[in-house]
Amino acid sequence: MVFFVKVSFGQTPIPKTLEQDTTTTRQAKQKTDKLIQKPANKGLDDKPLIEKYRIIKESGNESFVDTTITIQKDYKFNYLQRDNFGLMPFANIGQTYNAMTFDFSNRQANPLFGARARHYNYIEREDMGYYEVPTPWTRLTYKTAFEQGQMLDAFFTVNLSRQVNFSISYKGLRSLGNYQNSLTSTGNFRFTTSYQTKNKRYKARAHIATQDLLNQENGGLLDDEVANFESGNEDFLDRSVFDMNFQDAESNLVGKRYYLEHSYDIVTKNDSLDRNQLTAIHKIALEDKFFQFYSDFPDGGFFGDFFTNDINDKVTLENFNTYFGIAYDNNTIGKLQFGLDYTDINYGYNSLVVLADEIIPNRIKTNFLGISASYEKQIRNIKLQGNAGLNLSDEFAGSYIEGQLGYQLNKDIHLSGGINVSSRLPNFNLLLYQSGYTNYNWNNFNSFENVNTQQISFGINSDKYLNASLDISNIDNFTFFNLESNVDGLRVIKPNQFSGSIQYLRLKAQKEIKFGNFALDNTIMYQAVTSDADVLNVPTIITRNTLYFSKQIFRKAMTLQTGVTLNYFTEYNMNGYDPLLAEFYTQNETKVGGFPRLDFFVNAKVRQTRIFLKAEHFNSSFTGYNYFSAPNHPYRDFAIRFGLVWDFFL
Repeated sequence: MVFFVKVSFGQTPIPKTLEQDTTTTRQAKQKTDKLIQKPANKGLDDKPLIEKYRIIKESGNESFVDTTITIQKDYKFNYLQRDNFGLMPFANIGQTYNAMTFDFSNRQANPLFGARARHYNYIEREDMGYYEVPTPWTRLTYKTAFEQGQMLDAFFTVNLSRQVNFSISYKGLRSLGNYQNSLTSTGNFRFTTSYQTKNKRYKARAHIATQDLLNQENGGLLDDEVANFESGNEDFLDRSVFDMNFQDAESNLVGKRYYLEHSYDIVTKNDSLDRNQLTAIHKIALEDKFFQFYSDFPDGGFFGDFFTNDINDKVTLENFNTYFGIAYDNNTIGKLQFGLDYTDINYGYNSLVVLADEIIPNRIKTNFLGISASYEKQIRNIKLQGNAGLNLSDEFAGSYIEGQLGYQLNKDIHLSGGINVSSRLPNFNLLLYQSGYTNYNWNNFNSFENVNTQQISFGINSDKYLNASLDISNIDNFTFFNLESNVDGLRVIKPNQFSGSIQYLRLKAQKEIKFGNFALDNTIMYQAVTSDADVLNVPTIITRNTLYFSKQIFRKAMTLQTGVTLNYFTEYNMNGYDPLLAEFYTQNETKVGGFPRLDFFVNAKVRQTRIFLKAEHFNSSFTGYNYFSAPNHPYRDFAIRFGLVWDFFL
């Protein structure tokens, strides 16, 4: 067996060509608008095609600005600005999402920070985009919120010359929410820049990201109030009358990241047909983040006993990484890259916690080296890719290896398959945690084993037939937060490691059927879990079906799109939410699901402006008040919301 290897730190920093491997990308390019400017004088060229407004990711994937209006744009017009299929939003925009499906493929060897429920809107390094534009480009995204507030994402980028680009953007949200103590106030600032010499031998790009995600935490409805909510009584339709578990608690996730990567071509390729290139690569990243939970009046009936009357739990992570690599690109061999990286981690608290039978330490500090490699080769219609990484540390042992194979059967059908094997420590907050609440103090650094996963996956992309994917995962030493007891409202949540094996299967299919100006877009996922204990709970079926009408009107000056979307998932033991940890936990006491969510929408596009109007969950008043995003956390009621995306090309 041959393994092809690669790691996230070992990818070519600035690609030379525009990759268009997926059917979706090809479709978008065929359908996207062209920016045409009437020349002031005869003989002048038209304005550049929109395909030249390029967006480049750290992974090397490229796309271009897409101003079309499609049903996929409707799915992505939300707080996360990406398709949230399989995620259950909470009542207020800016709160967390309850995941109903999980991807156990792993492409890094280190544990994550924790507070994962608050990271859905945290922009990671791989999410950052770098740009190359022939003219300045501005995008404004606006959407109304709940009660008081709104969301605005303002973005601007310009090439100062062919060699230099910069972009600046800020995404801000403030929403009061319909329930008591559910205010959200978030901000994501991003700055990027990229540079290349005229001969393109030296290239560099960098970014700064600062993020502040504040949520008031009400802990959901009191147990006695759940029956009042489900009754649909008119006295409780004003959601502000409900008594919540907390009236003064807040949590905040704050992060700052500074990143630079640059490369130099030691040997340059002669032309596109004769590649023989050797490149030196260096990357450096520094990220500081903290998560804080505070409450002036702690409630011993929910989290248990506490040490102090003023809860102020704060955990920090300082993560420094630098990478040195060599990449070689040759017609015969393909693209091959090797690298060495150094990581320094400082996670923890400012003091020790002394319990009756244990002393909880305050820090996990370490530094270690890692190695990585990657490979890529195109052989006619076949594309081979692989990546791997290994930590050279006994204390922080971790590794992963991944191989992927793609085959373009014909113009319409693309087949793919892959394998992923990984091993890494559980997330930091599962290993070490301190709190003013007695039950929330533990040290599992020397007792928890690495989580080991193996996954195989298959996929097909076809406009004519369907898009489908299948992955089968085996997880050993699955580590999770577990509801150990729930007596009189006191929930005891503890980290747990399952010593057995879990087998997890996911099958997802998507097909859009068109008939004239009407279309029916269907996405369905089937899931199955096999294990000796109920530690990983997922719904058997998740489905989204959209029936819509689309047509160009007013002499093709406007594109109109209107229809209804149905979201549904089968009933299951849905994960509960713990605001102190900002984590979801496994519970087997309360079933949630089996309720439909219907959204009516009217979308329109005029030139480069897209307008979105949606009546969310309009069936809430006549299909039963049994809709929840997690136990004790109701989903959203009927609401009409408006938004737009406005692109400016100067």
